[in-house]
Amino acid sequence: MEEDKDKILRPYGARQLQFDRRYLEMARIWAKNSYCKRKQVGALIVKERMIISDGFNGTPAGFENICEDEEGKTKPYVLHAEANAITKVAKSGNSSENATLYVTTSPCMECSKLIIQAGIKRVVFAELYHDDSGLKLLREAGIEVVHLNEENDATE
Repeated sequence: MEEDKDKILRPYGARQLQFDRRYLEMARIWAKNSYCKRKQVGALIVKERMIISDGFNGTPAGFENICEDEEGKTKPYVLHAEANAITKVAKSGNSSENATLYVTTSPCMECSKLIIQAGIKRVVFAELYHDDSGLKLLREAGIEVVHLNEENDATE
């Protein structure tokens, strides 16, 4: 049973770290699609060695592509990259059950709730968000959390 779970969460075996780094780099590239000025965040959802969804932070469909107000504050209706990727996969009819989410910044509390409900079992991120309550919630839910940045190989 544990062996099956490991194959689901780490389908690349001994090369998993190498692929984690590559998917995270792809998420960084995808973040560049964001119109947000304060921070650009990208996300990929990968399941069974296949990218099943992607997202970046921005405004909902049909809204102007301006994320900040006149004072430079993020508008309240801006969607986070994780939320965009999760809603996109839901619209597609695919399932994110047992998938891995790669995101350039660690998830906030609201996105962490979505991650749990989406059945995602592993989250790999590069930068720490200023509030780590989302990470605590993910760990409490039994989701594997991996902090992977330039300086380290991986920490959980």
